[in-house]
Amino acid sequence: MTEYLISFGMNAMDFPDEVMPEISKAARAVIKEAMDAGVYVFTGGLDPEQEPAVVDTDGTVTDGMLTDGPYPESKELLGGFTVVDVPTRKEALEWAAKIAAACRCAQDVRVFQPGPNS
Repeated sequence: MTEYLISFGMNAMDFPDEVMPEISKAARAVIKEAMDAGVYVFTGGLDPEQEPAVVDTDGTVTDGMLTDGPYPESKELLGGFTVVDVPTRKEALEWAAKIAAACRCAQDVRVFQPGPNS
């Protein structure tokens, strides 16, 4: 099987506090469904309060939201992700559609390259 990263941007889930319990419940249900189907690998939301850090090849650490240079701008940072292990891209897209509906935001789908143990 092949692992796919299903993700959304950092500001994609900026919803009013009153709807977040409903969204969280729906997202947990989709993850439970993926677990039950045996395709779930890992999921996580990234803490928007923690500023990102970029570590350059020379070890230089830059903290904070960068807006110029070769580093990602805040709009390009991940907000959360799910990794699924499915046989086809079509199935990855089907899981992404379920996650998008539950989280009420579009999802990016990318395939992982084969790892060193492949």
